[in-house]
Amino acid sequence: MIEVKNVTKRYGAVKALDDISFTAESGEVLGLLGPNGAGKSTTMNIITGYLGSTSGTVLIDGIDILENPKQAKAKIGYLPEQPPLYQDMTVRRYLEFIFDLKKVRLPKKEHINEVMAIVKISDVADRVIRNLSKGYRQRVGFAGALMGNPPVLILDEPTVGLDPKQIIDIRKLITSLGKKHTIIFSSHVLSEVSAVCDRIVMINNGKIVADAATDKLSEAVGGDSVLLLEVEGSASTVRDAIGSVDGVKRVTKGAGNNYTVDYENGVDVRRGIFNALAKANCPILMMRAGGLTLEESFIKLTEGGED
Repeated sequence: MIEVKNVTKRYGAVKALDDISFTAESGEVLGLLGPNGAGKSTTMNIITGYLGSTSGTVLIDGIDILENPKQAKAKIGYLPEQPPLYQDMTVRRYLEFIFDLKKVRLPKKEHINEVMAIVKISDVADRVIRNLSKGYRQRVGFAGALMGNPPVLILDEPTVGLDPKQIIDIRKLITSLGKKHTIIFSSHVLSEVSAVCDRIVMINNGKIVADAATDKLSEAVGGDSVLLLEVEGSASTVRDAIGSVDGVKRVTKGAGNNYTVDYENGVDVRRGIFNALAKANCPILMMRAGGLTLEESFIKLTEGGED
């Protein structure tokens, strides 16, 4: 649905983006991460057509954003960090204005009511936007981005400044929208990205330094895959049982009944470990994925591992 191919953006001698390429498929929520000044906003502005690239192409559903901007932009809903709302309009009047501005070819009243229901602002439809809380104003901006049911949504820091309940509500909304839309989601809150995104593209100094499924990022950054286990039984028996499983590279005992298992990337050792420990009569009390956290991966990729 979204293809970014060899995109470079120069400002004089400075390269804001250096030959970056990635794709986002239909029904995928892709997280765009990076420190301040890494090139995230430049990337999003180029994808939405607000900014031209120095070289490279961006395709939206196969349409070049620069060669056919009207057709490409008609497929995009964009929510900037600060939604540009007309504060003196009511919510309904503002959405009617956006409907007309986008030249949406759907039943007007029904479509606006449907979008308001999706983002849960029907109860404030006749209130003036100026008098709404920040959370509701963010939802109104979301509704404007959804007007016309565009297949692509670009969301730049959609939860900044919201309280915890509002953040949870926006997360749920993004997750539900991700089933029918291609979403690129930018945020500095790493736990939020981890909770919402299927895949992460990390940018640093204008270059892509990681592109992996959210649950595979630490594996891509840190090398071997890791499992953390809590197992009852003698240490030697547990080590021997786990070590006999194909793909297991190292078993390290921690405090109490805790063990760290390093295994080869791409090999699922969980069933083998379960069967081996069951055969050895060593009950598994806990098993979960280990490795680097998203925060640790972010630091390692963007700061060379320094705190």
